[in-house]
Amino acid sequence: MILDSINAPNDIKNTDPKDYERLAQEIRDFLVNKISVTGGHLGSNLGVVELTMALHLVSDLPKDKIIWDVGHQSYTHKLLTGRKEGFDSLRKYGGMSGFPKRKESECDVFDTGHSSTSISAGLGLVKARDIKGEDYGVYAVIGDGALTGGMAFEALNNASRLKTNYVIVLNDNEMSIAENVGGLAKYLRKIRTAESYKNFKIDLENQLIKIPKIGDHMLETLKRYKSGFKQLVVPGMFFEDMGITYLGPVDGHDVGAMVKMFKEARKIPKCVLVHVYTSKGKGYLPAERHPARFHGTEPFDIETGLPAKNRKQSNYTDVFSTVMCKLGGRDERVAAITAAMPDGTGLKRFAKMYPDRFFDVGIAEQHAVTFAAGLALGGLRPIVAVYSSFLQRAYDQILHDVCIQNLPVVFCIDRAGLVGSDGETHQGIFDLSYLSEMPNMSVLAPKNKWELSDMIKYAVKYQGPIAIRYPRGIAYDGLEMYREPLSHGKSEVIYGERDIALFAVGSMVKTALAVRDRLKEKGYSCSLINARFVKPFDKNMVAQLARSHDLLVTMEENVYTGGFGEQVLKYVNDREIDIEVMCIALPDEFIEHGNVEILKKETGIDETGITEKILSKLAGEKIGGRIFPRADERTS
Repeated sequence: MILDSINAPNDIKNTDPKDYERLAQEIRDFLVNKISVTGGHLGSNLGVVELTMALHLVSDLPKDKIIWDVGHQSYTHKLLTGRKEGFDSLRKYGGMSGFPKRKESECDVFDTGHSSTSISAGLGLVKARDIKGEDYGVYAVIGDGALTGGMAFEALNNASRLKTNYVIVLNDNEMSIAENVGGLAKYLRKIRTAESYKNFKIDLENQLIKIPKIGDHMLETLKRYKSGFKQLVVPGMFFEDMGITYLGPVDGHDVGAMVKMFKEARKIPKCVLVHVYTSKGKGYLPAERHPARFHGTEPFDIETGLPAKNRKQSNYTDVFSTVMCKLGGRDERVAAITAAMPDGTGLKRFAKMYPDRFFDVGIAEQHAVTFAAGLALGGLRPIVAVYSSFLQRAYDQILHDVCIQNLPVVFCIDRAGLVGSDGETHQGIFDLSYLSEMPNMSVLAPKNKWELSDMIKYAVKYQGPIAIRYPRGIAYDGLEMYREPLSHGKSEVIYGERDIALFAVGSMVKTALAVRDRLKEKGYSCSLINARFVKPFDKNMVAQLARSHDLLVTMEENVYTGGFGEQVLKYVNDREIDIEVMCIALPDEFIEHGNVEILKKETGIDETGITEKILSKLAGEKIGGRIFPRADERTS
């Protein structure tokens, strides 16, 4: 196998050009085989195999810099830089990340995970290079979906003033996670299908070749500055009008053509955009037919493309999807907004049923939130469905455009808490903190699937900003009988006893139930409270618990700083309430990729870790001014 000879950066340059196609196929076979076992981002990686090969052929790594926007399409890059063995542990705890990581390799120059960042980062490297008088190439690879993000346009505007080389590679596959939407997608389609330009270019080249002596020179000039001719034929020429040299489009599965184009681009002393068109899922039929399904996939059967494990139980996204469809039929004011993720957030069915009230704004979370504010001002009830990690990008818009005006916008926040294999950039462990600090915002978290349904219905009727955060994965169906009607800022007593009170948020209620069972086995009396509301939290409940309990344990799947536990602790301390508070939360750290259960254990928020912490606290320690006895000691 040719792939066996590639074990370090730049080894690909020893490959005979006639073997490029064979190598590309070997890489695709390798990726399909490995990802079918580990899971991961398949479709995007299959689409950029030749593009990655071409970049490595024209680059001297790690001297030259390649920045992958989002980064989930960097698997071939990792293969070609000597990390073949790492694919057996891809996205596993302690194993190789599914995204570029500077700590993994010198060839990974920027840690990515969210979209639309590469042009800005690359521009920074270019300016640093020039200031220091260094000489290396910088390539920013960005997808057409990521190019819809506002930050990308801010960076393009800045890069247009460059008088030094910077190459932006636009990987155009007509997809982000879902199919691209909006004016930019339409514009790129027009460029792809501009046959009149292609025919004009071919005819002009043929005529120039016939001119004696000067024809060849004129042809070379045309190739270098052909964008000027394209201005006559392709409407708009958006990039050229900004001052960025446009080259392309070029076939993203033709290594030779791309190598030639990239070499040409490197000669131009300004910002150059090379437009490369590729096919997401290229070379694996199930991924070609269902690119959205294979964007991020669990382990699957190679023959059929179907998941290795059939999921029979519904997850929280399914519950949200069902409730949204029902609400859409009952209330014509209900509108749904997603930032390029109708499938991932569960809005695909709503979109089909109520297309006039469904809005996919592309990868533009900031716009999504302010757009929702406008819908609310117009009398609708907008629901913004978004992953926790991505909502961070719209912090200012939530605070400034929604909360200041106290507008009835509902934020349904999926993938909250630890999400696992995608790692630091995707863990949803900060939302309780940054949302809780915003005036007028209410924050809820359901204990199970029924409570999620109740909370969404409650939120649509609420007259102000309100957020509901729920985890990734199978929806908890325990505690079905505990379904008291929601009352703003009120918690729910599941078990009322004495001495120890577990005050748990959302997904941690299930864990708290197991912790309570372990404490009961040790002879302790223990209450269990479902917080329901993180903001405003139930202050009356805290005061009530203090009358009959000596230890209050808060439990949340969020970082400690700014979280639920810190709020409770501050309240107790400020009012000198006579109860000891113990906060169980995630450490104030970025948490790497890995199985969620392993991550919970490592961070000490699993049932065993929490139980041990509580027992250590109780072991002979004075709490509430006395030695804390076990229940069996009180009765003896």
